Amino acid sequence: QVQLVESGGGLVQAGDSLRLSCVASGRTVSSAAITWFRQAPGKEREFVAAIEWSSKTVYVDSVKGRFTISRNSANNTVSLQMNSLKVEDTAVYYCAARVLYSNDYHRASAMDYWGKGTLVTVSS
Repeated sequence: QVQLVESGGGLVQAGDSLRLSCVASGRTVSSAAITWFRQAPGKEREFVAAIEWSSKTVYVDSVKGRFTISRNSANNTVSLQMNSLKVEDTAVYYCAARVLYSNDYHRASAMDYWGKGTLVTVSS
């Protein structure tokens, strides 16, 4: 069993930065694909960024150049550094883990474990 706990959300202004953290227990983050998803009010959950087994990182186009996903094996954490935040980044951000190797770690339906989410609100 894998537990994921997100933190770091909050209320910020457009242009500000936030750093989200996802602490894992029950499995090392380097042995899974860890993906950040987000869900805005009234919208479907969408892929944001992922770091997979080989440390390859993938981003949705809308956050490329602004968000950076990274992994710290020492404290079993995956972080999402979010810079130049926009109002449209407002959402609940979830981290999720896929244990068995797959290329589908950008799909919510393919993930095995989920955190409860952390709310990011960006005001104009």
